[in-house]
Amino acid sequence: MTTEPDSSADAAEPRGAATATVPPEDPPPAGGPAVVSADKPRVGTADLIFKNLTRTAGLGLLALIAVIAVFLVLRATHALNANTGNFLTTEEWFPNATPPKFGVAATLYGTVVSAAVAMIIAVPVAVGIALFITVYAPRQLSSVLGYIVDLLAAVPSVVYGLWGLIVLAPHMKGIQLWLNDYFGWIPIFDAESVGRSLFVASVVLAIMILPIVAALSREVFLQVPIAHREAALALGATRWEMIRVAVLPYGKPGVISASMLGLGRAMGETIAVALVLPASFNISAHLLSPAGNTIAANVANGWGEANDIGRGALIASGLVLFIVTMIVNIIARAIVARRREFSGSAA
Repeated sequence: MTTEPDSSADAAEPRGAATATVPPEDPPPAGGPAVVSADKPRVGTADLIFKNLTRTAGLGLLALIAVIAVFLVLRATHALNANTGNFLTTEEWFPNATPPKFGVAATLYGTVVSAAVAMIIAVPVAVGIALFITVYAPRQLSSVLGYIVDLLAAVPSVVYGLWGLIVLAPHMKGIQLWLNDYFGWIPIFDAESVGRSLFVASVVLAIMILPIVAALSREVFLQVPIAHREAALALGATRWEMIRVAVLPYGKPGVISASMLGLGRAMGETIAVALVLPASFNISAHLLSPAGNTIAANVANGWGEANDIGRGALIASGLVLFIVTMIVNIIARAIVARRREFSGSAA
């Protein structure tokens, strides 16, 4: 006669409960090394130093921006209090007069319009150059073109300004007359006379920022995984379709960042615009008229002969440019953050 094993003890315990008792760990001996927990990795001294250095660098950058903003506000307050005009809407610029009357409307308009036109001209060409170097050009030709683009990005702005003044501006009269004759029904191309206009300054700025945008866009397109390109081609896509579905979506955040960097340089460019544009303070919708000015060029032209109020007025205009640049960069960061899924970092 066989007997069944008694399972009452097993049934009394909940299913899955541990039956063995784990002895407690012995404390480390006095003076011995501490036991490192398995779920909390040990942080080395070098990692801790590097972490603190990077944190200090980030906080220092924020502090530097805050110091610049405070300096601009403090130096501009006296001039703004003495101003008899509206600083944001007045087109005149007479800070050295008695009483002083000045406004940033004309120079802010020239800054925004010239930078916008330069971006419209430069960004499509720069993206096309980057795509040709990374997709279409042979390896040796792409290396040579990449070197040339990098070299053009390092050319000083004064060289572009002198070239624009001596070479480009006289030869742009024919193009401006052609635009006036055939597209004069559009207000921006309607002008009684042509010359060193905002359009010429925009072309100079476009040539300046083109190598910067092209170089950064090229580096972004080179980071596109080869598997993405080969997968698109394996599915029967043409080279253009491969670019449209694999390269451009992946590189769009980088292209936007490169464009914003070029826009920042275009808005803050000083000597090239100062050499090309005549110093005039009026808002005109006619891009071909020989008039216009920008904030940076006005600071360069007027600082030497300005008195205390005049220097404060120029610093106040610099504060406006600082705020506009910050707003543009915040918008750019928001656009890039919305398209983060194409950057490859959200895998």
